[in-house]
Amino acid sequence: MNKELKTLVESICNKYENLGENPMHYLKGLLEAKPINYWDYVEIDTLLSLQKPRTDYKDEEIFIIYHQITELYLKLILHEVKQIVAEEEPTNSLILDKTRRINRYTEMLINSFDIMKVGMSHEDYNKFRMTLTPASGFQSAQFRYIELYCTELPNLINEKGKTRISTTPTTEEYFEHIYWKDAGLNRQTGKKTLTLSQFEARYLDSFIAVAEQVKGKTFERKILSMPLSEELKALLRQFDYLYNIAWPMTHLSTARHYLESKDSVIAATGGSEWKKYLHPKFQQRKFFPSLWTEAERESWAKEYEL
Repeated sequence: MNKELKTLVESICNKYENLGENPMHYLKGLLEAKPINYWDYVEIDTLLSLQKPRTDYKDEEIFIIYHQITELYLKLILHEVKQIVAEEEPTNSLILDKTRRINRYTEMLINSFDIMKVGMSHEDYNKFRMTLTPASGFQSAQFRYIELYCTELPNLINEKGKTRISTTPTTEEYFEHIYWKDAGLNRQTGKKTLTLSQFEARYLDSFIAVAEQVKGKTFERKILSMPLSEELKALLRQFDYLYNIAWPMTHLSTARHYLESKDSVIAATGGSEWKKYLHPKFQQRKFFPSLWTEAERESWAKEYEL
């Protein structure tokens, strides 16, 4: 046995002995294990079996795959944000690295909308989409988790919500007035769409628990407690703009392509006033409001047509 191999075996033995385990069991297991391959490691067969169209329209599969890819990019963003939140005292260099990654993922989300906007049959979409009611991209829980990890709850209340909420709101009250709830709640009658009712039944308790868990420790709070380089400030502003203005506007543009014509506006599958709800001017979501001037905050996305 050469010296390098001997040192490696000794290191493996020490690793498992320090864990209170018998290293021989693990070495024997390694001897019997099959070599790993790409298709098993990436779970290719499982991955490619996850598309289950509800109609015979061929482009429905594109629609499903696109949204699955979107959820994977959201998972990548959440993966980075959670690491920042978990750090007691994150450094500029760590947040620089993580924010660069997050911005790349968000840019991919923005650019990927052409898969739907110019890559699907307009006629097919407006037929198979009717089988999707009341499902809606609004029901993406990962999108909401990213918001909760990134910023404090007051930043997820739009101007109308601020006129309704009390001066000392509980976490539960914040969720009664959170901006996205307006997409499925008639605040005059109190009636909720089925889309919103299903979503809250599935996820609201989890959202409240996460909000409590990260209170005072969000991405926003981390940067407020540390000196920021100009480079990092620029990257954080870029993330805020990409995620909270550029991506919603691209989403809105794609929705208009399929749902709006000269003569009519088709309802969203989730029943929301999609033109109003998707516009960042209405959402007013900002992750790092302290990095924007008062004038910038007040004019948030107002240059874009509703």
